[in-house]
Amino acid sequence: MDMHSGAAWYGQLAKPFFAPPAAVFAPVWTLLYIVIAVSFGFVLLQALKRRLPVGVLWPFALNLLFNAAYTPIQFGLRNNLLASVDILLVLGTLVWAMHAIWHRARWVALSNVPYLLWVGFATVLQLSITWLNR
Repeated sequence: MDMHSGAAWYGQLAKPFFAPPAAVFAPVWTLLYIVIAVSFGFVLLQALKRRLPVGVLWPFALNLLFNAAYTPIQFGLRNNLLASVDILLVLGTLVWAMHAIWHRARWVALSNVPYLLWVGFATVLQLSITWLNR
């Protein structure tokens, strides 16, 4: 999978009027990955110490998996439909994770609000791109 040519392919797709410039994505995701790493790391550590049930860890782990799959799907496979399914799974597992941790470590859920807002936006963007390029 050649991600560089995938980025060129993505650049040629029809996009909605609200699509941000490509340069916005790297800094936003860099900040969000810090939030994801801290919150997932905390949940993982607490689960390993048996201070949290393993069931609370599942949505965080699935969210990481689906998040990591998005770029190879979108830019490697160049598959908008599958990328749309994946981003919906990212959104769903994030909501699930925030709900699962809310009563045990509210700060983790609240720290993920920016991630939730961005993934909500990214979901609308991806679904729009998929529709416009059907």
